[in-house]
Amino acid sequence: MSDTLTAALSVAERGWPVFPLRPGSKIPALHRQERCPRTDGCADGHLKWEQRATTDRAAIVRCWTHKPYNIGLATGPAGLIVIDLDRPKPDSGQDAPGGAENWLALCERAGQPVPATRTVRTPSGGTHLYFTAPDHARLGNTAGKLALLIDTRAHGGYVVAPGSTTAAGTYEVTDPSPVVELPAWLLSLLQPPAPRSVPLRMPGAVRGGSAARAALHAECEAVRQAPAHQANNTLNRSAFKVGRFVAWGDIPREEAEEAFQAAGEERGLTVAECRSTIRSALDSSARTVRARQTA
Repeated sequence: MSDTLTAALSVAERGWPVFPLRPGSKIPALHRQERCPRTDGCADGHLKWEQRATTDRAAIVRCWTHKPYNIGLATGPAGLIVIDLDRPKPDSGQDAPGGAENWLALCERAGQPVPATRTVRTPSGGTHLYFTAPDHARLGNTAGKLALLIDTRAHGGYVVAPGSTTAAGTYEVTDPSPVVELPAWLLSLLQPPAPRSVPLRMPGAVRGGSAARAALHAECEAVRQAPAHQANNTLNRSAFKVGRFVAWGDIPREEAEEAFQAAGEERGLTVAECRSTIRSALDSSARTVRARQTA
């Protein structure tokens, strides 16, 4: 039995669904939707990695006997929230604090002890802290919401499990402590903001108004449903699309900004990240939009 097969089975035995990553990589080793053969598990429609993740021993043996895949752990189905403490980029300066330092500072500011829980060291020198999700909470992924270089993975996300290797080294358990529940004070920081109702003001007889608002509604929904790793790109693309209606005068700019700001924050982006992306996209759209009669 290969080392990666043993490791994958060990993860699954904890009740944590796994799926294959390309050998030596962090990228899922699964076919894309446009190449889906619509056979086997996908007979009724394409299944993504989170849906294909499994704890079935026979399926895991078949998969990891085929190739020494790395191991993806689907955090949402596993009922986990993993806090990822990253290292500063090499060009960020030697004195820049990393995720580990920011984590200690976060706990100190909150007046809380540093939680002791299962810990994994990543090949880059980062750290994964494993927590169980409270039964009543359904959290998504975040990037920098707790602090700089601190990300979280929950529903819609995954982490590379121990036993996986990259060119930089191996993911290793450094603290085998039992996985504890996410402390309430951290949960409060990670809870998404309450949805904000954005009134769509209907100006009297503005040409194209109904089409513009339909587009705004659809694009805001696209942002809310975007995969976590594509949230900012989706926000940029969607705001750019709606920008033409702003340029044509169909929607007040502040209304579009407010709607996209709410959608972006609901998806887990920071306030500053949303504001910067939205303004940039609307400005870019205004510079490139064609006159209505030629659009």
